Amino acid sequence: MGGNSTNSTGAKCTDLQMPFQYTLYATTYILIFIPGLLVNSAALWVLWRFISKKNKAIIFMINLSVADLAHVLSLPLRIYYYISHHWPFQRTLCLLCFYLKYLNMYASICFLTCISLQRCFFLLKPFRARDWKRRYDVGISAVIWVIVGTACLPLPILRGTGLANNPESCFADLGFQHISMASSIGMVTVAELGGFILPAIIITYCTWKTRKSLREFQVPPQNTKERRKALRMVLMCAVVFIVCFAPYHLNFPLYMMMKQHVFSNCYFIKSILCFHIISLCLANLNCCLDPVVYYFMTSEFRDRFSEHGLVFQSCVRCNDS
Repeated sequence: MGGNSTNSTGAKCTDLQMPFQYTLYATTYILIFIPGLLVNSAALWVLWRFISKKNKAIIFMINLSVADLAHVLSLPLRIYYYISHHWPFQRTLCLLCFYLKYLNMYASICFLTCISLQRCFFLLKPFRARDWKRRYDVGISAVIWVIVGTACLPLPILRGTGLANNPESCFADLGFQHISMASSIGMVTVAELGGFILPAIIITYCTWKTRKSLREFQVPPQNTKERRKALRMVLMCAVVFIVCFAPYHLNFPLYMMMKQHVFSNCYFIKSILCFHIISLCLANLNCCLDPVVYYFMTSEFRDRFSEHGLVFQSCVRCNDS
């Protein structure tokens, strides 16, 4: 769930304030906003205008770029709030920004998984690739948006309760609506299975199968080159998934257990909250790392990106700093 709640969670914990979160969130969003906006806008333009329609993953890459750009456009409001500690806008706008964060996270996970799976499948089954229609990808993308969009709706609802009492608060300062243990278990199960475990299994399998195909005997040189390109792309998807999304989902069950007052050790509770804040910052890095997948995906994208003098490397340097 989004941000840190300052409500007392354990009987022995009277102070769960995390003052460092405001500086960390603001700094993270400032570092991500400009490169994320430039790279995702440029990537979407290049993907839409120039990439060959024969590229099988074009639909998934466009959807991934749209998901990233939607979240990036909400970052100035987050930056303003974490610097000023004041929300002068409508309650609906606060909840929309909150919603876009998680919509981006889970849509990105789904589309990265689709790119990895499709790339691996078509590499191993080239005859199937010839018969594959782009409308299939459009249909799959539409289903993903509907499922992810619906699944993320409870998140702003759970965190919107504090706005009635304090309309000037938003994001990390929102309250957390108490839910039953059964509802909490159900939410964690859906998020972990659908948003982390299943995608992790698929991406790991695709990486293993693609790597294994390189070791097979009697592979023509042109096929070897194609398989190496596929392996780089699948590995990049795995890197984005591990760096950006694994920390959050490893901590999420503990975070929800903490909200259900399962833990009483104050140090452990504060450790969970601290890691939750850091993992949310890491999750935002996908807005800058996802375009690297496009860069490795196709030489046509690299050529067009370089041809128009787009500042791709600035984002990479930003993330390395």
